[in-house]
Amino acid sequence: MKPILFRNARLVDPMTGSETSGDLLVAERVIAATGHGLAAPVEAEIIEADGLVLAPGLIDATVFRTDVEAAVAGGITSVLLMPDQSPPLDDPALVERAERLGKPRLWVRPLAAATRGLNGRELAELSLMKEAGAVGVATGRTAIADAQVMLRLLRYAAGLKMVVIAHAECPALTAGAAASEGEFATRLGIPAAPAVAEALQIARDIRLAAEAGAALHIACVSTAEGVELIRQAQADGHDVSAGTAPAYALLSESALVGYRSFARLSPPLRTERDRHAIRQGLSDGTISILASRHDPRTQEEKRLPFADAAPGAAGSATLLSLGLTLVHDGLLNLAQLFALTAANPARRFGLPGGSLAAGAPADLMLLDPAAPWRIDADTLPGHAGNTPFDGLPTQGKVRLLLKGGERP
Repeated sequence: MKPILFRNARLVDPMTGSETSGDLLVAERVIAATGHGLAAPVEAEIIEADGLVLAPGLIDATVFRTDVEAAVAGGITSVLLMPDQSPPLDDPALVERAERLGKPRLWVRPLAAATRGLNGRELAELSLMKEAGAVGVATGRTAIADAQVMLRLLRYAAGLKMVVIAHAECPALTAGAAASEGEFATRLGIPAAPAVAEALQIARDIRLAAEAGAALHIACVSTAEGVELIRQAQADGHDVSAGTAPAYALLSESALVGYRSFARLSPPLRTERDRHAIRQGLSDGTISILASRHDPRTQEEKRLPFADAAPGAAGSATLLSLGLTLVHDGLLNLAQLFALTAANPARRFGLPGGSLAAGAPADLMLLDPAAPWRIDADTLPGHAGNTPFDGLPTQGKVRLLLKGGERP
């Protein structure tokens, strides 16, 4: 494999929070060196970065579908695949198969199903699935309703040193709901559930995780009360982290006007107050992971009456550009954005990547953060076709991507 030398790049290392100008050398699938005026090996390919951003490839910590084209277009080199597959990832052989789905262009890190068939009742064989390559365990698109089952899961996972990724909506309150209770759901006549369904589930799972001594990750927090519960738990020393998706920082329930089924998400869009709380949580570090929740749906699943449409949206191809919107808004700097989307997922789940240190994997992106483009649901790469951001002008284009030192 030929070495690659990037010259005159804007090096953003989210693992250290540093941003410098300089060169970076890739050799033997890893980062060999960074600095100024690095000598190029005779056989090296030289890439003149001309001041563009060179940063780790993104680690998308929540996807529901392996979508290589969308991931590559969005600067993603690794994905954590949720267990909600067909069939669910509740068996070691299925975990091994899932890990191969993205080869050779994308690292796929499977998450083990918490329960058999994701039915919320009988625990799956986590130990065997960890040996098969599972990097964590997840409850999937729904929470585990039975507190006794959840406690057993947390204790089992704690013994294996696996992080439990939990969906944070109380199933008893959200059954049949398509939106969050409030002015817009009432006006549109959409079946809705109270926003407190999230806080109740988060509070329960934090308490059970503390009892079990387990590491808990809230997959997607979307309410102000949920953020505050997580902030307090972290202040109390509990091993609790949280993620969210760009939609909850950039959109509110007003996006439902016109019965736009592309805006039916899980969890549902919330109030402006909640949106501002999510932004604050991202800014102060309470929310440590920004993920796409890539869950592309077909036209047949989305072009239905709002309450009948399937929840979810495509997100891999737009994660980076929507994250850059938060940078352009002044909420985050580039190092913070790449921490949320690369370094923090690597730390939390014990994954390689997320760093520009010598010896780190050569999973890298060369990014033009100011390149303008418009999100078009009809032309997004991969299994896209549905996004609540259709038509939005945005910025940020990946000019080159390396996965393991090679172009994917």
